[in-house]
Amino acid sequence: MVVSVHSAIPQGRSLPDYARDLVRMHEAVIGGNRPPLAPRPLVSRSWTRMLRMGLAVQGGNPRASVTEEEIARRRYESPMRSAAQEFMHIFAANPDASHMLLVVADADGVVLWRGGAASVRRRADTLGFTEGAVWTEAQVGTNAIGTALAEVAPVELLSGEHFEQDQHTWYCTACPVHDPRTGDLLGVIDISGPALTLHPAIGALAETGRRLMEAQIWRCHQEHLERLRQSAEPLLAATSGPALVVDDHGWVAHSSGVAVGARIPAPAARQTLAVPGYGVCVPERLPNGWLVRPYSGGRKVLLELDVSSTPSLQVHAGDTAWRRLVTKRHAEILALLHRAGPAGMSAEALSQALFGDTGHLIAARAEVSRLRRRLGGIVATRPYRLADGVRLTVTHGDNGEP
Repeated sequence: MVVSVHSAIPQGRSLPDYARDLVRMHEAVIGGNRPPLAPRPLVSRSWTRMLRMGLAVQGGNPRASVTEEEIARRRYESPMRSAAQEFMHIFAANPDASHMLLVVADADGVVLWRGGAASVRRRADTLGFTEGAVWTEAQVGTNAIGTALAEVAPVELLSGEHFEQDQHTWYCTACPVHDPRTGDLLGVIDISGPALTLHPAIGALAETGRRLMEAQIWRCHQEHLERLRQSAEPLLAATSGPALVVDDHGWVAHSSGVAVGARIPAPAARQTLAVPGYGVCVPERLPNGWLVRPYSGGRKVLLELDVSSTPSLQVHAGDTAWRRLVTKRHAEILALLHRAGPAGMSAEALSQALFGDTGHLIAARAEVSRLRRRLGGIVATRPYRLADGVRLTVTHGDNGEP
């Protein structure tokens, strides 16, 4: 669920008067006195973090920045790149943006792109608010970028709500940007400017930027899938039977033979994969993606689980074989599912077997999730069981005796 920006200005309050009250509030709280108004919970949480870190209220906290080469690398690797540049052009064409600074930072708080009028950029320079600067809370105190990253939520701050006094002449409004493909936090889009120029529409503008960026990332994703499908067409024409073409995250560019959803578990080299309707598969690498087909050798993957003091799993799939160390907990889960057979085990039954009661459902599910990330689709869900086509043998020690 996406949360909209909550305005820093209470309805009906005069902006200049309220900004002055916030400065007085800051002075009182930091000085240990009773403030004229209480900080918002968001601000109070952030200030508590700042005091624990020992940041200086008066400013002068050491600024951190990355090199120009590092800025270029981060820009190139960022999924936000084309979307950020597009929104920068839209922002620059807005005549009302003469008092605004538009900033896009990555998930580490590093400022990657910055746009705005020369006058407001010069004012930002005095705060170290430049491209390459790290604007996390740990570096510059309570600010919309760092606090939005810490809270993983939209943030608007005005004047004295900033921890550093040097930032009291500013407002800042930030929205986290997430990867619509994976849900990962990619960074923050921020609009800042002189405190007394804050307008209620700023939050909507930042939210529009976030939506545009995430929509652009999704469009680029769809275009990538189409290019992947087209590049795989010659191979698919020579392939009989069910087949999938997916990207590195498991998003489906093409499916034939069996209908699947929009996404399967992310493939990995030399790792079995269980796909509903396909059974056990061993993915084959393509340029920029994967070909996923049912394993043809009787659709069997043979596992040998060694449950000695250092558990390991030997995997045989056709002509390929590999060995992985596993944790004792994961070895225990595999052995339990082996004994359960095709009927498998519910989360409650697995919790009972692992922890002695049914009150550890979350922990049991988390262990299976980690096991699946480590070993691919060897374990199926609903109920938990060894995937179709998987055969497991349990041995004890180096002598290989069952």
